[in-house]
Order: sequence, then structure tokens, then C-alpha cells
Amino acid sequence: MEVNLTPERVRVGARLACAEMLLAGVTTFVDHYFHADQIAAAAIEAGIRADIAPTFFSSAGQEAIDAAIETTRRLSSLHPRVTASLGPHATYTVTDEDLRRTADLARAEGLRIHLHAAETDDQTQASLDKHGVTPVQVLERTGVLDAGALIAHCCGIRPDDLPILERYGDRTTVASCPKVYLKLAMGEVTPIKGLRSVGVDVGIGTDGAAVHNTLDVWEAIRMVALTQKQREHEAEWMTLSDTLRHATRGSAAAAGLTGSVGVLEPGHQADIALVDLSAPHNQPVHDPRAALVYSVRASDVVTVMVAGKVVVRDRQLTTMDLREALAEAQSLAHTLVDLSAGGAVQHYAP
Repeated sequence: MEVNLTPERVRVGARLACAEMLLAGVTTFVDHYFHADQIAAAAIEAGIRADIAPTFFSSAGQEAIDAAIETTRRLSSLHPRVTASLGPHATYTVTDEDLRRTADLARAEGLRIHLHAAETDDQTQASLDKHGVTPVQVLERTGVLDAGALIAHCCGIRPDDLPILERYGDRTTVASCPKVYLKLAMGEVTPIKGLRSVGVDVGIGTDGAAVHNTLDVWEAIRMVALTQKQREHEAEWMTLSDTLRHATRGSAAAAGLTGSVGVLEPGHQADIALVDLSAPHNQPVHDPRAALVYSVRASDVVTVMVAGKVVVRDRQLTTMDLREALAEAQSLAHTLVDLSAGGAVQHYAP
């Protein structure tokens, strides 16, 4: 279905996504996708904060890679709320040579890298069978870890990968999106306990709505806590405070924004969500942290500020017309699932 994506359709989808996220209290998102300039335009209009990585594949050729890199450079200076990262898709869709060039460029220009690696155990095993190394080892030998990277998922990392990641723990982060792992029956979830034991920050994400269905980070927060307890067979692992820390400080680190957002402290941006805990599903409130992790719904968010500006007031967007965004999306929805064009942008078998 990716062959159906056009700049206009991506802009419409991004506007809808920004509206959903803001109404749910999300002040910042990190994305890795096509037509990144359209996503940036939607974020600027909506008033949300964004780090965007224009996706590229080696199969698309050097001209396409150069265009994605140039888009990253352009987005980096577009708006104070927009940052940009280099976006090689994954270790199995981008060659070692192209990953090395990306890492060299990241170091030279002070950019971060956002990519997928070790998404599943099958992907890791395929890398071992074909190349004799794990995806994490690929990232080390190509310089990606040294340059600094946000790695999506990491569900398939092996125990021997942890000491490698530890060497780059000050500049390597991981995003965990557990609903997707359950929905796709991936077999494993991100090994957060192991990653934290070697100093790697982990943020909580939803992945794309195409797989996650919603962009409800509250749902993702809850699923992180539950799936991690199940993974470790330990009910007391992933405490309330730890879970919320991953959703705030950990996610700020994943976005490359440590010291700017993620906490309510002097010197940080005023990114604030006010949540109403008076609804029956939250009552009685014995511990507000427990309500936030296990009970809160997106509709409980009342007011949202990004960089000190109110973008949601009394559960209503102040920056964009929600009805218009919904109508645009509904008018284009049928075009996204039209399979008559045939072909594919990229085949994703590891």
C-alpha cells in the first residue's frame, strides 16, 4: 500500500496524527517515514514538537539517499520545535557501506541516526546466517552506534549484544512499542531490563497507526508495564515510577531532547499535559501514578501545552480544525488501500 503514498496524502495523515496525539497529551513525537517535509509542515501547524527522520533504502539508489539526507539538513533548520535525524531504514535494507557513510555524516554534522535493528529474533538470526553477525554488531562495525542512534524495537537482541550497547550507552537509545509486538505475534518484546542494566535509555512509543491502530501513548505505557512483567515473570518489575520515567525522561532521551523536555523542572520547555482523574474508571485514586499507568484514557486529557503555548484547552484543539482534519482523512482513506497499482516501495524480508 506504500505505493499509494503521495505528499498530499502523507500531509493529511500527519495532520490527523498530530490532532490525535495532542488530544491525548502527547507533546513530542519521533517519526521515520516518507515525505518528511509534509510531516514537518503538519507538526508546525499543529503546534506539536517533532523529530523526523526521512527514510531511505539502499535499493533506491544514491540519488534517493542523497535527497533524504538533504531533507534532513533542511528540516533541521526549519522551526524551533522541529529537529531531524538521518533515517537509514534498517540493517537489512541499507548496506554496510551506506550505513558507514551515514555514520560519518552524522558525526561530521552533529546529527543523530534513527533506524530499525534487531526488530525480531528471526531478523537477528537471518543476519547471523547471512553475515555472521547480529544487527547490533552491524551497527557497531559501521560506526552507527558511535555516531549516536535511536534504535526502534530491539526485540531480537542477543545477550552478547548488551556489552556492545553498553559501550555506547551515552548516545544510544531504544524505542519500545509493545502493542505491535503482540499484534504481529513477534514472540518477544523489547528487553528493557537488560537494556537499562547496561545504561541504555528506553522510550515508549506507539509505532505507526497502520499497525498500532491508535496513537494512544497511554495504551502503550500500560502495555509496556504489563508485557515487561510477563517477560521477566516478575510482578514487581517495572514499577509505576519506572514506567512513568520511561514515558517521560526515557522518551525525551529517545528523541534526543534530554535537558530540554521530559521533566517539570526549571530550565526545561513547558511541555505539560493536565489529566482529569475524576471519571469512574480512575476512581478511587489511591495513587495517581497507578491511575496514570493502568487506568487513564486519552480522553481524560484536558489541557496540553507545548513550549508554553496552549494547544489543547478543555479537550479542544486550539491550533487546528479537527473536523477539517477528519474530513480530509476520510476523503482520502479509500486511496490508501487501493491495490490496483501493484508493486512495492520496498520488500522487508530480512
